[in-house]
Amino acid sequence: MVKVLIIGGAGMIGWKLASHLAAGGEVAGRRIGKLVLHDVVEPAVPAQAAFEMRAIAGDISLPGVADTLIEDRPDVIFHLAAIVSGEAESDFEKGYRVNLDGTRSLFEAIRRAGPGYRPRLVFTSSIAVFGAPFPEEIGDEFHTTPLTSYGTQKAIGELLLADYSRRGILDGVGIRLPTICVRPGKPNKAASGFFSGIIREPLNGQEAVLPVPRTVRHWHASPRAAIGFLMHAAGLDTAQLGARRNLTMPGLAVTVAEQIEALGRVAGPRAVSLIREEPDETIQGIVKGWPRSFDPRRALALGFKPDASFDEIIRIYQEDELGRS
Repeated sequence: MVKVLIIGGAGMIGWKLASHLAAGGEVAGRRIGKLVLHDVVEPAVPAQAAFEMRAIAGDISLPGVADTLIEDRPDVIFHLAAIVSGEAESDFEKGYRVNLDGTRSLFEAIRRAGPGYRPRLVFTSSIAVFGAPFPEEIGDEFHTTPLTSYGTQKAIGELLLADYSRRGILDGVGIRLPTICVRPGKPNKAASGFFSGIIREPLNGQEAVLPVPRTVRHWHASPRAAIGFLMHAAGLDTAQLGARRNLTMPGLAVTVAEQIEALGRVAGPRAVSLIREEPDETIQGIVKGWPRSFDPRRALALGFKPDASFDEIIRIYQEDELGRS
């Protein structure tokens, strides 16, 4: 049986991943014997699981915290913890402390665990590692030149993951997630939060603010697809990756206008009428430096699967969060 550690277990993706593991009982084709969830606040533990589950609160960037988590020598580690894009841009010191120092602390704790220990580590990176000017579609050979602090922190994390994997300290897979949409719950401080907000709030009968032009095009995946990416990465044969340990995940490139059109098809004109356009120069400036579309052929060839359409992304939110079929 394997031991699993989720760092960032109180976040939306962390909770959904834990629930998925609790329901299935397996990761990478092996039965789970123990699952530990860690975050700065104590994560909720899924109610039903056929194995031991623990929740731990702590700051991964503080001395000794990562070493404590690695003492149990987990076989599979999902490193999801991060300060989101908007907060990393507004709080420079906190962004680097959590997103960079926390990641390095984790990798170093694994190195200090001693010989014979080489866990599979799945690191959630971001399409923010890319910076303008962009081609029409960003392929697997495009360079990483981030234009935000968040993107820079994730790009450094990717390099560390590749080097620690090269040295045999860990067996890493970095997955660059699209913007996850539709995110449940309340808005967070991510600059990309409005992409979910203009769908989520109208579906809940609430007004939503659109801070960017409808012509803005972006790369999306549902939470359900993101869990699929994480699970597939945990069991991937990394010999297929060689030294290039980081992959851009498949997604859907749609404009804000196309998002709204999909909302109209799924939920009707009343939902669309709840969107209010209110330009925000700060958010527009951040979004302007983000990529718009990708050609993720490496990930597709390795078996990572995207959503079928943006209509499907909206329906996934209705099914998973609102209980509507």
